[in-house]
Amino acid sequence: MNEQNKIYYDRIAEAIIYIKKNFKDQPSLDEIAERVHISPFHFQRLFTDWAGVSPKKFLQYTSVEYAKRILKNQKSTLFDATYQTGLSSTGRLHDLFVKIEGMTPGEYKNGGQNLAINYSYAESPFGKILVASTSKGICHMSFADDEKKAFKVLQQQFSNANFKQMVDRIQQNALFIFNRDWKELNQVKLHLKGTDFQLKVWDTLLKIPKGGLSTYGTIAKMIDKPKASRAVGTAIGNNPVAFLIPCHRVIQSTGDFGQYHWGSVRKTAMIGWEASKTDID
Repeated sequence: MNEQNKIYYDRIAEAIIYIKKNFKDQPSLDEIAERVHISPFHFQRLFTDWAGVSPKKFLQYTSVEYAKRILKNQKSTLFDATYQTGLSSTGRLHDLFVKIEGMTPGEYKNGGQNLAINYSYAESPFGKILVASTSKGICHMSFADDEKKAFKVLQQQFSNANFKQMVDRIQQNALFIFNRDWKELNQVKLHLKGTDFQLKVWDTLLKIPKGGLSTYGTIAKMIDKPKASRAVGTAIGNNPVAFLIPCHRVIQSTGDFGQYHWGSVRKTAMIGWEASKTDID
């Protein structure tokens, strides 16, 4: 890292610390930029390049994460979360939750209450899979080497949802991924919640063809965040839908396959399997 980049890195790190310490005051772009001695215009561009999101988005994410911790306390109200987060109104809290979490604050507090989720276990070329769906689409897919542990992870994501073990057409269509090309699966729908950044990364992963590979840096460039490779890696690691959203097709720039949430050996096997299928096709 050259001296100029080191200075920029230190300034952005200082800005992140400042936002995390002062988010309850909802500081403006000008206030944060002044704190790190950079013009607002220049700061906006630098922060977005280094952090992968704008200062405003980072402040919003920080605020929502704090509000989520408050709402986990069953005695806390939406007004409590709004006031303690420094937001101007419960309407503002509502808008942020819908935009960032894909649900209202009330729905988050209820842990998915009244949400009906079907789930089932299926065999794949790479081991048993747990697949779950709502009426809108696939909400979760993971490798289930331990069925009870895999189901517990699903429950933690939707703590108050109504779960029913049954196979439905949405799940069946999704499982065709193991014997058909993704491009043919136009009936597969996903029901995901995540930040704008995460959703953008996951959408970009869907564009990697079967048998193809990409790198974290390439994904970052594809979403116009060339310096956000680390943030891209975090978003990929949080992918809630194994194989359908092909995070296994992303490797390190050195050519090393790297780590994988469900095991590096499994990742290697999937990459090899897809390559052989592509050769046959």
